[in-house]
Amino acid sequence: MHDGEVSPDGPQDEVDALAREWRRNGISEPLVAMLEVGKRAARIGLIVQQALRPGLAEYGLTYAEFEVLTVLHRAGPPHRLRPSDLTGPALLTSGGTSNVLQRLQKAGLVEREADSADARSRFVHLTEDGLRVTEQAMEMSARVHEEVMAGLPPETVRAAADALRDVHVVIGRRRFR
Repeated sequence: MHDGEVSPDGPQDEVDALAREWRRNGISEPLVAMLEVGKRAARIGLIVQQALRPGLAEYGLTYAEFEVLTVLHRAGPPHRLRPSDLTGPALLTSGGTSNVLQRLQKAGLVEREADSADARSRFVHLTEDGLRVTEQAMEMSARVHEEVMAGLPPETVRAAADALRDVHVVIGRRRFR
């Protein structure tokens, strides 16, 4: 059986081959299932990021920069947040957020401004160019997601999204070092 071939149990992927090895090595079935979830989620995320990379490059953006821009966009007008409010939703460290913001500011897509209520704090907001680029990149992202998921029945995508939410709600509360 090769990757992608259909077995009596349904389609197979490269993670199925890993799962067979894990079972042969005596790993318990519950742990095999956990490993499969992690491997498949990581691979799906990587496939989507790789598919987005060329389109983002046309806008001069990295995936991390795009994430920060979309977090600012979701904040709604005036598309302004504190840098610390970007870190979690963009899945970056504070140092990573700082580096991304420097690049976005240099590109003219965001501006930083002092918080009039707290001199120690600053805000970041989308510029007009930043808003335009973000909206265009979001449209491109939607097209790429549709291309990547083409051929999957909508009910399969919905079921996968719901199942992954169930997993994420539980494990997303935990913080690991």
